Amino acid sequence: ERGDLNISNAGAENAIRPFALGRKAWLFADTSQGAKASATCYSLIETAKANGLEPSAYIHHVLERIAGADTLEKLEALLPWNAELQALKKVAQYD
Repeated sequence: ERGDLNISNAGAENAIRPFALGRKAWLFADTSQGAKASATCYSLIETAKANGLEPSAYIHHVLERIAGADTLEKLEALLPWNAELQALKKVAQYD
């Protein structure tokens, strides 16, 4: 009755697949600090994707600049929604 709805849930399955694969890897984190570090990295990468950034270029951008981020404002400037977008390769879409 609703022609505007997609008959397949493949899009939803593809969106959660990286998390499901990561979940298996997190089972083997040796410490809670290691698990927290993994979750932080995963969150940064997924947030970069959500903000239309290519994840590896964004991580490279952060690693080049984080040593000089000695204030809260400088750290906040490295977040995906505040990153210098002209320095990063934008992706067309992550669906």
